[in-house]
Amino acid sequence: MKVFEVDGLKVIDTFCEAFDGLFTRIIVTAENRKLLEKAVCSATALPSTVFGKSEAGLERWLSEDETPDNRVGAVIQIWVNYSKKAKEKLEDEVGWRVRQGILVVPTTRVFNALEGEDKIDTLNKIGHCGDGYEFFEKRFGRDVINIPIMMGEFLIERYIGVARGIAGGNIWFFCKDIESALEAGEEALKAIKNVAGVITPFDICSAGSKPETKFPEIGPTTNHYYCPTLKNKIPDSLVPEGVSSIPEIVINGINLEAVKKAMRVGILAVKNVEGVLYVGAGNYGGKLGKYKIYLKEILE
Repeated sequence: MKVFEVDGLKVIDTFCEAFDGLFTRIIVTAENRKLLEKAVCSATALPSTVFGKSEAGLERWLSEDETPDNRVGAVIQIWVNYSKKAKEKLEDEVGWRVRQGILVVPTTRVFNALEGEDKIDTLNKIGHCGDGYEFFEKRFGRDVINIPIMMGEFLIERYIGVARGIAGGNIWFFCKDIESALEAGEEALKAIKNVAGVITPFDICSAGSKPETKFPEIGPTTNHYYCPTLKNKIPDSLVPEGVSSIPEIVINGINLEAVKKAMRVGILAVKNVEGVLYVGAGNYGGKLGKYKIYLKEILE
């Protein structure tokens, strides 16, 4: 294992693999913070791109003077893997997440937060929740669909932007115990939240996976090489001595530079966390991801 040092951190000389993704960026607002948090949590839960579905995350919270309707809000991103049919897939996934995660939370509204020529029409997969009673109007300077609901109305902007971005950037912390692993993860997340245009769909992820598996019917399975409890049970363990917990932070961003910046600040944020023995990243030997982000490069 080749290691270099940055600000007292021992960094494994490796890289992460990142992938092309298609995403949308929307503003969610609500009457108060409690309702907003419920909607954001529901709409961004259950990252599932490994199963051909979607993943999502909170980019940042917004104050009343930052939203179209002058209420508390949040910017969230919803992602799918990039393919020829990615836009169609994203339209489906946004529909599910908005219909069941946001529309059903009282007083919520949804607005576009991504400018560009490529857009999704929200009428077919969300607007028609009004069962034909939905109607179009101009509100808050936006063209919205008004969907009648039992607690009044749900507003969603008619067209929301989509764009190509970078998904799957990541950093790993090799820690001596669960306490230091959780502290490292939280410090990294706090730093990453200050980087514009990125989300962490898992926040602190406790279980990295690998593409090869004995059980393909359930999809990716545990990355056994890096499971500390298997260190003395398997001949090919890659867990360094003294490490008993390895949290991962996965990062999606609007472009490669945003992902690199988030990885850098996330790594440097743990330099004072006692118990972080090494910092690294996850990859598949360069076989799967289009983009290779070398830790030495982003930390120079």
